[in-house]
Amino acid sequence: LWWFIPMMLFLAFLGSPRFKGILGEALVKVAAWLRLPAKVYHPIHNVTIPTLDGTTQIDHIFVSCFGIFVVETKNMKGWIFGGENQKQWTQKIFKKSFKFQNPLHQNYKHVKALEASLDVPPEVIHSVVVFVGDSTFKSPMPANVTCGGGYITYIKSFREPLLSEAQVQKAIAQIQSGRLTASWETDRQHVHQLKNRADPNAERKCPKCCKPMVLRTAKRGANAGNQFWGCSAYPKCRMVQNIN
Repeated sequence: LWWFIPMMLFLAFLGSPRFKGILGEALVKVAAWLRLPAKVYHPIHNVTIPTLDGTTQIDHIFVSCFGIFVVETKNMKGWIFGGENQKQWTQKIFKKSFKFQNPLHQNYKHVKALEASLDVPPEVIHSVVVFVGDSTFKSPMPANVTCGGGYITYIKSFREPLLSEAQVQKAIAQIQSGRLTASWETDRQHVHQLKNRADPNAERKCPKCCKPMVLRTAKRGANAGNQFWGCSAYPKCRMVQNIN
């Protein structure tokens, strides 16, 4: 029975969120390879970019004269409920429901991180979310939230050239030079940073002045009642970070 333990570990990996993520990204890669001409839509996959509060990881970037498309992949099954401005969406499988972060909000951080590292107008960078797997939308979704190969149709719907060939090549070079090395170690460190970012007990420093960050609660405005990280040197330093 020497094979039993390795087999069980392998089966556990197949059912893990990490494997589902890898599989979902692979499906998106294959669809893009088949239907998006590489001479027009230059693919860059699994891009980890340094940010003020750690790193952010982008599943796919397609750079073209029609714009730069930032694609977030979700490999999920069941019914999907959610609205464009909702903080959390719901996955329902039979009688069980699960909450997950609005992928549009998740991809917004990816877009802003990429925007900060490129010399292009913000309006040429487009957010795209694609669900793969046996999932069905049960809420009206915006055009940039797609299922299966619908993301390719959405990308191809942009037909007005926005970037010259020189700008396209410059953007590709900037992304490649600014990304961290694609490796298991980079992925491991990114996951570790995400856990620390979500842990209210984790010690963290202000990325601007290196003073300790403290957990605060917004008292006014649209975010009243929500918690956030604020610099302990306030009001001299007004750096804030979202918890997620």
